[in-house]
Amino acid sequence: MANDSEIEPRSRWEGLTQTGDGTPMGELLRRYWWPIAGASELAEPGTKPVRLMGEDLVLYKDLGGRYGLLDRHCRHRRADLSYGFVEECGLRCNYHGWLYDADGSCLAQPYEDIAHPEARLKDQIRIKAYPVEELGGLLWAYLGPEPRPLVPDWEFFSWKNGFRQIVLAEIPCNWFQCQENSIDPVHFEWTHSNWSVRLAGATGPYTPQHVKVDFTEFDYGFQYKRIRTDTSEQDRLWTIGRVCLWPNGLFTGNHIEFRVPVDDENTLSVMWHFSRVPREQEPYVQNSIPTWQGPIMDPRTGRWITTHVMNQDFITWVGQGRVADRSKEYLGPSDRGIVMIRRRFLNDLEAVKQGKDPKGIFRDPTVNHAIPLPVAERKNFIQGFTRAETMRDPFSRRNLQGYIFQTGQPAEVREAFLAAMGFSEAELEPEPLAFDPLAPAPRT
Repeated sequence: MANDSEIEPRSRWEGLTQTGDGTPMGELLRRYWWPIAGASELAEPGTKPVRLMGEDLVLYKDLGGRYGLLDRHCRHRRADLSYGFVEECGLRCNYHGWLYDADGSCLAQPYEDIAHPEARLKDQIRIKAYPVEELGGLLWAYLGPEPRPLVPDWEFFSWKNGFRQIVLAEIPCNWFQCQENSIDPVHFEWTHSNWSVRLAGATGPYTPQHVKVDFTEFDYGFQYKRIRTDTSEQDRLWTIGRVCLWPNGLFTGNHIEFRVPVDDENTLSVMWHFSRVPREQEPYVQNSIPTWQGPIMDPRTGRWITTHVMNQDFITWVGQGRVADRSKEYLGPSDRGIVMIRRRFLNDLEAVKQGKDPKGIFRDPTVNHAIPLPVAERKNFIQGFTRAETMRDPFSRRNLQGYIFQTGQPAEVREAFLAAMGFSEAELEPEPLAFDPLAPAPRT
């Protein structure tokens, strides 16, 4: 039998799916900060188990309000620290009481400290530890070498007068096939618009077709642009388009989707969503951003949920297999953006080998503040709509009628959203027709 190291890769892209410590792509991805939880999940001191790029970790907030991210298993007898208890400073193992701080130092070994104080055994003990920072209501982890870069402070984190929510989902496939979806404009036509027509019980007419797409690279990622049979080169989805944010995001204006590698066969989807409140509701200040988990499978049928935008995406991702076999692909002209991001990652792998930073790393604090991005509907998010305009705008009205992106929104989040927007359920009659998210925006 051939040695594993002698097995040829199935395609030149295969290495881009490998995220483990010591793999080339794993080393590259560890140069970035990754969102691993919503801060509201640890509004009170406590712990949360986390798996990131194949590493089993525990995220905690201690009684002093400090965050930490440690190896999930105690250095002593490998007990599960996600069941440990937080102290004023650090996390204590529930098995024998060993106490660790956020940099992995062992602060206490209760028996050893009493029975053999002269040995100072705790001074010999360290546990794997990674830095954690909070930004935009998210908790971010960095697993790479020092000096660490800055957590990117994107402009949407600073937008005012908006209701924000964070939605998590666990997807059983490799992160990279999720991220490739971020630069695939034509899928909107079929996976969302036309599938919605069929889910509404109709067999047509289908929505307008794509006739032209384009892809360009910029400092913070890639832009993709589109023209359909119902739009022209004056439409904002052609003049500005959408953003494949580097290295793992899709930014569409009102939300960003992060694809976070749990390991090579699982991904954590992290959605950060912004809903601009009507002008009559200003000023609106949100003190805490709710975080909730969206289901992906219907337990009654054992089938994937198809009713919401991102649930439809999840189906296309997992349908490619746990790790998509790109040697069996047949790419077409609309896939040029996918090839572009694959090549950029290959170039970044070479840059890291040479000791350089890959694309999209921030080290200058004067640059890292409300970093601007291409936003097709910027005026809507900054200036907002009146209450009446919100009801007239098809996209805004559809978002009021129910959360379209993922199923499972908790009732308390729905209630908080409606209160922020200043509407009641009784005012929001659902539309009778299937919703087309790419329909041209009305002129305002």
